[in-house]
Amino acid sequence: MNLLFPGSFDPPHLGHLDLITRGAALGGRLVVAVAVHPDKRGWLPVEHRVSLLRACCAHLARVEVATYQGATLHFARERHLDALLRGVRSAADLDHERAMAEHHRQLGLDTILLLAPGALAHLSSSFVRQVHAAGLGIEALVPPAVAAALTAPPP
Repeated sequence: MNLLFPGSFDPPHLGHLDLITRGAALGGRLVVAVAVHPDKRGWLPVEHRVSLLRACCAHLARVEVATYQGATLHFARERHLDALLRGVRSAADLDHERAMAEHHRQLGLDTILLLAPGALAHLSSSFVRQVHAAGLGIEALVPPAVAAALTAPPP
């Protein structure tokens, strides 16, 4: 089964990497796709997020990192992907993901939901940004490549 894991990944964190690792283990191909919204300005530039994800996923066979604009469904169809991969951290996530999964299923694209491990269930990109903005260490929240990139002094 070929899967699509879409998201903003702004920045990528350990919860993302857990889902990517587990999704890759399901077999087939896994496309990790950074969604580009022309009206939204991200915290990190899209190219930087893609570069960080590629560094984090370099050891995983059959994982590809890409970007896309527009409907996730269209991107999945263009890439001949069979299902979406999504993570669930809480009951609120489940409610949101269930609604999206029902909609996508009606359009012919199924969704696989994986529960976040308890130790990672609190992670979100916005939480990582808040911790970083407060000047606190993020090493326990993000993969080493992301921590190095975000804590390096500006050139």
